Amino acid sequence: MSRLIQARLSLSKLHTLATSRSSRLLSTGPIGADGGSKVEEAETVSVPPPPSEKLLVFGGNGFVGSHICKEALERGLTVASISRSGRSSVNEAWADRVNWHKGNLFSPETFKDALDGVTSVISCVGGFGSNANMYKINGTANMNAIRAAAEKGVKRFVYISAADFGVVNYLLQGYYEGKRAAETELLTNFPYGGVILRPGFIYGTRQVGSMKLPLGVIGSPLEMVLQHAKPLTQVPLVGPLLTPPVNVTAVAKVAIRAATDPVFPPGIVDVHGILRYSGQKKK
Repeated sequence: MSRLIQARLSLSKLHTLATSRSSRLLSTGPIGADGGSKVEEAETVSVPPPPSEKLLVFGGNGFVGSHICKEALERGLTVASISRSGRSSVNEAWADRVNWHKGNLFSPETFKDALDGVTSVISCVGGFGSNANMYKINGTANMNAIRAAAEKGVKRFVYISAADFGVVNYLLQGYYEGKRAAETELLTNFPYGGVILRPGFIYGTRQVGSMKLPLGVIGSPLEMVLQHAKPLTQVPLVGPLLTPPVNVTAVAKVAIRAATDPVFPPGIVDVHGILRYSGQKKK
């Protein structure tokens, strides 16, 4: 009987020893001085911050361009502008934070250096005159800008074009032919990062010298009425004349979003799309 008891005690000791060793093998870390196991801390990896976006605005000293520059600065972007006259005449604090460059879009060598390090471009270049001049300003100038940006490896390019206005297109043939030629060039060179905005009448506060013209007095009421008349714009000849006006701030916001958001769909955005993307119109 005594031998049986001793044998059971020996088996109990072996079981206790085996259990102790197993628990040590299953421990997640080395055994500390106090007998408890220590869990190793995960290694901290230093991740550099994302590179800052650098936006270049062609025609940044104009009506639409100046609003785009201001809106982009408020979003924390580094902003540069190229135009024939250089610095904007706007005497406001934000203008001092824009890198203003003089350049001639008909001479690409005058502005190519300003594209260094640029991640996105917005072009607001356009104008009126004879049909030949309108084609050059709205078409050739923008096509030169698009090609230069593509050669520099710019990721995204947004072009402020214009909505179709039916019979008006024939009266301003050079204007619309130039716009459409620039659109084709953009979609060819930036098939995945090219966005075309086609607003109609753009209203807002326009700076003319020392004067500020409140274009919203006319544009805002028309926008409220016509933004719900989309079916009427399909009426031949006169329908396009009912395209609703859009606030310049809305155009600026959508242009910047299109230029900086990698998932913003490429292609053409009409005035109703601009209103929707800017949050002024429900889907």
